[in-house]
Amino acid sequence: MRKLLATALCLAATVTATGCGATVEKPADTKSSAVTLTNCGREVTYDKVPERVVTNDVGITELMFALGLEDRMAGFAMPDDKGDLTNVPWKDGYDQVTWLSKDQLTKENVLDARADLVFAGWNYGFREDGGFTPDALKKLGVPSYTLTESCRNGRTETSRGIMPPLDALYADLTNLGKLFRVEQRAATLIADFKKQVAEVRAKAPTGSDRPTVFLYDSGQDQPFTSGRYAAPEQIISEAGGINVMHDVEDSWTTVGWESVVQRDPDVIVICDYGDVSAERKKKFLLSYAPLRKVSAVEHQRIFVLDYVDLVESPRNPSAVARLGTYLRTVAGKR
Repeated sequence: MRKLLATALCLAATVTATGCGATVEKPADTKSSAVTLTNCGREVTYDKVPERVVTNDVGITELMFALGLEDRMAGFAMPDDKGDLTNVPWKDGYDQVTWLSKDQLTKENVLDARADLVFAGWNYGFREDGGFTPDALKKLGVPSYTLTESCRNGRTETSRGIMPPLDALYADLTNLGKLFRVEQRAATLIADFKKQVAEVRAKAPTGSDRPTVFLYDSGQDQPFTSGRYAAPEQIISEAGGINVMHDVEDSWTTVGWESVVQRDPDVIVICDYGDVSAERKKKFLLSYAPLRKVSAVEHQRIFVLDYVDLVESPRNPSAVARLGTYLRTVAGKR
């Protein structure tokens, strides 16, 4: 199934990576003039095309690979529990680029890699504790770009998200296209993704037939889930469901079990990664007494997606399609 998925993704996004056998435009001369981008609501100017980019986490890394920018990368940091990388469309990128850390980026490995751009996000590498922030990197003379899904929105000190999640994906692809002078490649990729999502939307349940969905990432005392601004929001809605935490104006955040019980989701989507397997998470959900009357648990309607499907990444459209297929079967049985 993973091989079939990898093949389908390659065919669907033929401009993504040289590893798929695609013909791609060559990034422009690095001595080109400066580029100013809007990133997290601020204008940021980059003096040249970066040549030694380091990235943090799998979704961010694959955005670079999807644009065929492996040759502009000096390395990436990523835990090795974020999914199987052997049959992904961007395997050649993983084989070509140095795996700097199986934790997260630090100032030390950024400097050791002689990075001229850090591409990360808040809670995707950037963090106040430890002082790994865009401002701290700027003081070291290293520019940065912040993943749009992770932009802080000012509602609290840590709440994130400033636009619908797929818009965030397209905004980052557009910005990266401009920065690396591969605008056509980015535009073609975005058009293909929008087409994939539109095809799912056309077949999705509507009105009262739309199943309600709760995204379960982790946590037993309190569940970690997706609010309005994390990728699962639109993965669920474009697939034909309703995120029961749509009113939470944050991206990834913690809620209370009582709110899950009250909203009684028809389906639970498990985010598969980390030390706790999807099967163990499923067993917990099915055995947790407060959830026993929740429709998804009572009818055992639990669907699993990988971590990289559910954070901003070029795998989001494929996740929409797979969840859409499942939700259409649920809609017919409710």
